[in-house]
Amino acid sequence: MEVKNSELTFDWLSVPKGAHVIKSVKTYAQAKDFYLNEDRTIVDQTCMYEVYMVPAKPGSGHLNCGITILYPLLVAGECNMTRGHFHQDLNCEEYYRCQSGQGLLMLMDEKGTCWCERMQSGSLHHIDGHWAHRVINTGSEPLRFEAYWPSDSGHDYDRVKKHPFPVRVFKEHDIISFKSVTGGVQ
Repeated sequence: MEVKNSELTFDWLSVPKGAHVIKSVKTYAQAKDFYLNEDRTIVDQTCMYEVYMVPAKPGSGHLNCGITILYPLLVAGECNMTRGHFHQDLNCEEYYRCQSGQGLLMLMDEKGTCWCERMQSGSLHHIDGHWAHRVINTGSEPLRFEAYWPSDSGHDYDRVKKHPFPVRVFKEHDIISFKSVTGGVQ
């Protein structure tokens, strides 16, 4: 019997490595419209978050995995966050597992009801396929989390753009506050 080494490696304090790992960086220039207000003190090239993804084969029955590193930045007082999305296939669920840092997993059902789950080292989060989801860094260090989702789930960003999350998270003097919003902001 032949015994092979894994094509991928993942040190808990690092990021996945291997020929199939895809790295994506979201800069402030690409993320400006995520936030309620623009912040002219942040340069466009600032890295807001990084994603390291190990893609699976396309089609039913295959599983993607990835690591996101969300940096502890404030945009005009608003906590840094991921773009947020629904899945194109609403029958596809997802799991997030927080490695380190502190934050919130914001969830929104199809009726627009919004709530959050606290993310901290070791927390595990089940995301129903009918819920939009985004992650918000409320801490002072990078928020690192793993994601596991079906390769055929798809990402529906337009739906969140048309029906945005109705709550924003702000931080001032280490105090977290929530602001209800309406309108066309993501």
